[in-house]
Amino acid sequence: MAIRITGTGSYIPSSIETNANFNKHEFLNNDGSILKHDNDVIIEKFKAITGIGERRYADKHLNTSDLGFFAAEKAIADASIDPETLDYIIVAHNFGDVVHNTIQSDILPCLASRIKHNLRIKNPKCVAYDILFGCPGWIEGVIQAHAFIKAGIAKRCLVIGTEALSRVVDKHDRDSMIYSDGAGATIIEDTNEDRGILAHETASFTYDEAFYLYFGNSNNKDLCRDTRYIKMDGRKIYEFALTNVPLAMKTCLDKSGIPIKDVKKILIHQANEKMDEAILKRFYKLYETDIPKGIMPMSIQEFGNSSVATIPTLYDLITHDKMENQHINKGDVIIFASVGAGMHINAMVYRY
Repeated sequence: MAIRITGTGSYIPSSIETNANFNKHEFLNNDGSILKHDNDVIIEKFKAITGIGERRYADKHLNTSDLGFFAAEKAIADASIDPETLDYIIVAHNFGDVVHNTIQSDILPCLASRIKHNLRIKNPKCVAYDILFGCPGWIEGVIQAHAFIKAGIAKRCLVIGTEALSRVVDKHDRDSMIYSDGAGATIIEDTNEDRGILAHETASFTYDEAFYLYFGNSNNKDLCRDTRYIKMDGRKIYEFALTNVPLAMKTCLDKSGIPIKDVKKILIHQANEKMDEAILKRFYKLYETDIPKGIMPMSIQEFGNSSVATIPTLYDLITHDKMENQHINKGDVIIFASVGAGMHINAMVYRY
């Protein structure tokens, strides 16, 4: 049995929000005080740390489930399957559908049910459900699909990561420049080929770390106190990720039995370019070996942090030769890894 990804699809919104578009924002400290630097300095420092120059926002008439539906259609077409043969539709997201210029999240019905409805799937035995797992949600959905297939209760699953973070950002918070919208989808199924998912690893750190990412009030104290926005303790997340993500990746790779020299690509969730570079450096230091050139493709510069959509979108672009100087060949070993709200970490070793 080889459980593998047989089809991929992604949806990248066409609306580009450049760093220059933040010049007129009134950025404030957490206590509501005005930042001492001008916006151009704030934005320049932000880009130097995160690498983000622009990000994508969904059109006003679209929502998170719409983006997931578009990506799912492409993945189904890419795999050349009948959607009626799907056993599970697993949708990873964080905030449900938030209609543009509203403040309430809508997850009734769940996004997976909405996407199944839009795909016009009649089969009631195609089970549709959501997974809330922070940014590592898509990888965790793939791990669950793998478990279902390995246990013999499913043969084919659709796993989607979709998010519209632009709907839940505080415009008075510098961190709002990190977030973006998008969706990625994959078909996971049992095949007769000698490649696919080789190993996986997941951990939830909640004793002290659970609220490093949270929902909180705007930095603008004059705004409604009942409205909440995505907030984070960036320094603690950075330190947490650098300590724990490389270890999870190593545990997963060692479990797979694949030597480090055989790894061809590492696809890490992208929220901060400097953080990802530091994670990669620490990972290779654990094996006391040098980092191969071009092993970690980056899309954050153009697409920002689209949470659960980041990794499946990146994988889709590479496998369809839509990223310059980035290719994956049959038999190549890939490591997927992510960290996010919860605080959750996961990793997966995969032979393409």
